[in-house]
This record gives sequence, structure tokens and C-alpha cells, in this order.
Amino acid sequence: MRRPDQQTTTRPAPEATLGNGTGPAGPDAAPGAGPAAQPGDPGTGPDTPPAGARSAGPGEPSGPPAATGTPAARPGTAGTGTAGAGFTGFTGEPTADGALAPYLRGQAAEFLRSLRLYHEYSAPADAGGHGAAEAARALRRAARRIGGSLHTFRAALDPHWADQLRGELAWLTGILAREHAYANRLARLVDALHLLSGPTLPAARGARAAGEAAGADAQGRAALGVGAARAAALLERRLTLARTRSHSAALQALGSSRFHAIADAVALLASEVPAPSGHAGRAAAASLLEPAELAEQRLLTAVAALPPDDTGPYNEAQDAAWHQARLLLRLHRYAHEVVLGGADPGLTAPGHALDLHRDAVEAAGAAAAAARTPRIAPATAYALGVLHADQRHGVESARAAFRETWPYATALAAP
Repeated sequence: MRRPDQQTTTRPAPEATLGNGTGPAGPDAAPGAGPAAQPGDPGTGPDTPPAGARSAGPGEPSGPPAATGTPAARPGTAGTGTAGAGFTGFTGEPTADGALAPYLRGQAAEFLRSLRLYHEYSAPADAGGHGAAEAARALRRAARRIGGSLHTFRAALDPHWADQLRGELAWLTGILAREHAYANRLARLVDALHLLSGPTLPAARGARAAGEAAGADAQGRAALGVGAARAAALLERRLTLARTRSHSAALQALGSSRFHAIADAVALLASEVPAPSGHAGRAAAASLLEPAELAEQRLLTAVAALPPDDTGPYNEAQDAAWHQARLLLRLHRYAHEVVLGGADPGLTAPGHALDLHRDAVEAAGAAAAAARTPRIAPATAYALGVLHADQRHGVESARAAFRETWPYATALAAP
């Protein structure tokens, strides 16, 4: 994303400007990469990447069709010209050897460190502790960053090796994320039920309309309270069972030969990053700016194509576009870390809003699935229906928060 004092987040500031104003200019921005995978529910979830424009290996992320033209300008910027304009005299473009390889080696080292901690905290004396969960999250973070970087900068690496390792890492993160997702979903839904069925505030004295509204609200809350306890018990049974199965699947995966092969590949990556072969591959590895800007352009296109905010709260068909924007935002963040050596603080709030959007969508889906349980009491079904509506309103709130914090106001106004 462009900052008011910076034309592109994926181009470092010039180290020096030549006296005559001329010098090597970076490549222009163009469309490019797709999203990295991070799982949600088993089988199909918002973190499962949809079909992309290019065929890929197993688990390869993909994104919406590439866009042409220049990225949208931020308010207060000129918004004209290509993304690389104004970088004449730039002499420090990041390369695969100078930026990507150290980044991948660092993430590989973090992966191995987290794996060691996970095994230590998962010992019988410490089984089920907080340390094991933190180590598992760190393991997933490193795996996602490696996989996303392999996707964005595929041309700067051995393509066959990158596709294969990325697919295996997507499988691993999918297995490890499910247990955590189910636990968070259950906590979110139970807390929402408690809030929805809680006591009402007293109405002001002498206000007849307010008293009537308070009475109707009290009746509704009383009816909701009858089924809220049963609904919470039903959700706990369903999601706890799913979490237990996910935990067993994760333990089985971590002990499989497939995982050991992944760990061996990451261990080799910590010491050596496979380089591309041939003249074309070496030329692609010479600069990382173009693939990083391709990922940025694809993100801008996806955000500009998001549905308008004047639709109703029950527009589940539009969820996929928001999930796609979340995955593309993650890819851009990882590319930003590779090229500029750190995260962009301007994307923290939008990324958090999209995470909340994903959580609300999945929680609403869990409430709707529980409501379809055969032979449940009407009061239980009513409580689950109210809970589903509450989570769908949470979806709309997350979308509004994203629009308010997104740095590109013009991109959201695009037709």
C-alpha cells in the first residue's frame, strides 16, 4: 500500500540519488501472485484457496484474475504514473541472494525452533499446556511465511522445489490450525450466547414507549434464555468433538513420514536455498521488486472488487470475496517483510478486521449447522437462530472496520 510519503510499500527508499537525476529504474508494477493457504474448517473453509488462473502443484494458493493499469492512489497522493515512477538513481534493489534467501533461512530456523519447543512442551509432564499451543502457533506462522514467500517469489527459486514444498506446508498448516480454530469458535459462540441472554437494562421512569419496548425485550430475552443453555451445550458437544478429532489428526500428522519429509526439507532450507536454473531463472532472481509489486497489485484489485457496504447482513455469497482479500493481504505482508525487512504498520488494523470477519463467518456457519440438528427443541433452535443473526451482524461490523482502516479509500470506491 502506498503511504503518503512513499509511492509503494514494496520498493525501498532510494539509497542515493545520482547528481544528474538518471540511473537504473525499477520495473513497473504489474499483476501477479495469488494467496497463501491457511486452513479453517476441515475440507472447505475460508482459508482454503479457490481456483486460480494458473495451474499449480498440490496446495498451491491462487487468487483472482490480475488487473491492469496503475494501483489506486491514496488520498493526498498524486495517483498518476506507474508504481515504479520516481525511483531513478536507485542502486539497492533486493535480490534473491541478498533478501529472499536470508528471509527463508530465518523462517526455516524459526520453524525448527518452534518444532523443538512443541515436542518439549508436549512431553507427558507438560502435555496440554499453554507452551505447546504457543509453539504450535509459532510453527504455523513460520510455515505460512515460507509458503507465501515461495509462492510470490517462485520465479526467483527452483519452481518445482518451491511448488512441492509449498503444497506440503499448506497441508501441514491446515492440519495444525483446525484444533485452534474450533477452540476459538466455541469460546466465541458461548460468550455471545451469554451476552444475548443476559439481563436487560431498566427503562427510564415515565416513558411508556420505553417501558413497552423493555417489556418486549425482556420477553424475548426470557424466551432466548430457555434455549440458550441447551444451545450452548449442543455447540460444546459438536465443537469439542471436532476439536478432539482435529487434535488426534494433528498428532498423527506430526508423527507421519510425510511430516518428517517436510521437516527435513525445511532443515535443508535453513542452510541452502535452491536457486533457479538457466538464464531466465537467474534474471528473475536478480530483483524481487516486480513479483512483490505483482502481489500488491493483485491485492488492490481484490479490494476494489469487494461488494458495496449497502447490502444486507445475510449475504453469505459475498464472504468468499472477503476471504480472498484476506489471503492476498497476507501475501502482500509477507512480500513486504522480504523486500523491506519488516511489516507495514499501516496494514495491521485492516488485517485484524479481516481476521475478525473470518472468525464471525465461521462462527455463524457453526451456529447454522447446529440449528440443523434433527429433533432439537424449538427454544434451542430459536436461540441458535438469534446467535446466527448476531454473528452475521459481526460480519458486517468487521467489514465496516476494514473499510474505515483501509489505507486506499479510492480503491473501495471503485466500481
